[in-house]
Amino acid sequence: MSAQIQPDCQSENHGFARVAAVSPELKLGDVSANMAILTLEMRRLAGNGCRLVVFPELCLAGYSCADLFHFSSLQKQALSALAEIAAASADLGCLAVVGLPLALESRLYNVAAVIGDGRVLGYVPKSFLPNSGEFYERRWFSPAATLRATEVAGVPIGVDLLFEVADLPNFVVGVEICEDLWTVVPPSSLAALAGATVLVNPSASNEVLGKVQYRRTLVTQQSARCLAAYVYASAGAGESSTDTVYSGHGLVAENGALLGETERFSFATRDVVVDVDLQRLAHERLKSAAFRDDETRPDYRKISVTLGATPGLKAGLFRQVSAHPFVPPAGADRRAVCEEIFAIQATALARRLRQTKSKTAVLGLSGGLDSTLALLVMIEALNRADMPRSAALTVTMPGFGTTARTKGNAEQLAQALGITLRTISIRAAVEQHFSDIGHPSDLHDITYENAQARERTQVLMDVANQTGGIVIGTGDLSEAALGWCTFNGDHMSMYHVNSGVPKTLVKYLIDWCATELYAGEAGAILKDIIDTPISPELLPVGADGKMEQKTEDTVGPYELHDFFLFHFVRHGCSADKIRYLAAIAFSSKYECGVIDKWLALFLRRFAQNQFKRSSMPDGPKVGSVALSPRGDWRMPSDWAGVLG
Repeated sequence: MSAQIQPDCQSENHGFARVAAVSPELKLGDVSANMAILTLEMRRLAGNGCRLVVFPELCLAGYSCADLFHFSSLQKQALSALAEIAAASADLGCLAVVGLPLALESRLYNVAAVIGDGRVLGYVPKSFLPNSGEFYERRWFSPAATLRATEVAGVPIGVDLLFEVADLPNFVVGVEICEDLWTVVPPSSLAALAGATVLVNPSASNEVLGKVQYRRTLVTQQSARCLAAYVYASAGAGESSTDTVYSGHGLVAENGALLGETERFSFATRDVVVDVDLQRLAHERLKSAAFRDDETRPDYRKISVTLGATPGLKAGLFRQVSAHPFVPPAGADRRAVCEEIFAIQATALARRLRQTKSKTAVLGLSGGLDSTLALLVMIEALNRADMPRSAALTVTMPGFGTTARTKGNAEQLAQALGITLRTISIRAAVEQHFSDIGHPSDLHDITYENAQARERTQVLMDVANQTGGIVIGTGDLSEAALGWCTFNGDHMSMYHVNSGVPKTLVKYLIDWCATELYAGEAGAILKDIIDTPISPELLPVGADGKMEQKTEDTVGPYELHDFFLFHFVRHGCSADKIRYLAAIAFSSKYECGVIDKWLALFLRRFAQNQFKRSSMPDGPKVGSVALSPRGDWRMPSDWAGVLG
């Protein structure tokens, strides 16, 4: 994986550790040549900042040596070569995992040797030996369960070994070999419960039709199940092709996400190098009650090693950092994603409409993004609740800052979708309110703005009562995070249908609707709504009739705030780490000073506005980040510390 740009304003690695899965060029049976290849690759990757390099199963000799494994000369050559590779690891600042046959107690074991700091740190034998179909390992090797020794020439051996890097927080390596992963309870599951955060698998997995995707699924699922990183390195095309072909598939996954994989079917050395986020994994484990409370706590021996300094991450960060983490990547099935989100939102609203026996669903339609999405969801909800479209009652409420563009879009969209629209001006009511409380109508302060928001909410609530319906809230997840809503104004509704959808995803969903569901007139209106600047339209328009108030001029770009929100709430990142990641993700768009400014505002507003979230209405969780005080996010409204 190519490195992303490392911004000059950041220098720390923030809990990342670089790992590599390597499928080396192989000289089958030529241990000396293989030793030279492995040593060269270990040095090269360590020089590139790798803290862990994983080679395939039995790679010193080759997995497909068959009956030649019984020859003591091959076994001795492998042990001698391992000692030389281990010596070469001194001062490299990385661990390496190397496969070889090891004779012990009149048996032969398929082992992975973990080396580092100039020595062999331990041997982990293979637990489950495939012995059907094209595999015949029991002919040569014995399973780990037959092992009685706990060390070999002073070096620990056993499946109960973990390797802890003392000078890298949360870096604990557990090892299993090939078939071990394919079993009912993989040894890596126990290693994870014992504390391993990085699971490695030196493998020799041959290729048959359809196996590659199954292998990917195994690796990614095991990383998710264990809340760990998983580094998988398989033997390559240099193995014997007598009956099978090996592709050299290397994979690195982290908590269910595939971070990278190698090109397959190459005779030359191939590797995948990525940075795994150890801080993130530690945070996920702290949050997971299922992981914490698992009573299976095997007693593993922990071998500690200090690796010292490496060249670090000078080449940049070897993992993708999406600027829009809430928005599905370009390769995703857009239709499937959007249909799923709409199904969640619409089913939730339909359930509430059925429960309240509502005759109408009342919505304030402003011509902006959030109310537009809420309207589209509401139409689908009425279908699911077996209610007629005539039950959708929208209200546009022009005020002092309403522009012809937004009002026109609201009117045209309602007409195009066949929705009832009432126009109720709030000007006179708000002016009367100003007179009642003694507020100058030309003083455009927070009272001036919030009075309009609360008047609109009052109108909607009363219309809902009048028609036997409920008010559908329009505010989104980003606004809830920032507290960008008027308390008991747009903050309040009878069902908060957009509560789990951040602003960047709102745009994505509406754009999909404009392209896929509502071609023609309605689609064109939706496109114009997307292009309209975000504004509460609470301050008077300019002399030219155009809006003077733009939300992002005040609180900053929503794409930044959504980025901050995702990494803060979902992964528990510190302010420094969020800044670091944002500087990478937005390196071509925002300078570090701009990111600092809006990050400080985000953290301040997030803490100050918990009281609004604590009293927010019901609404459906859509993604992995939600701020409901009854569900995902609970914090005191009186927090006086510094977030991040």
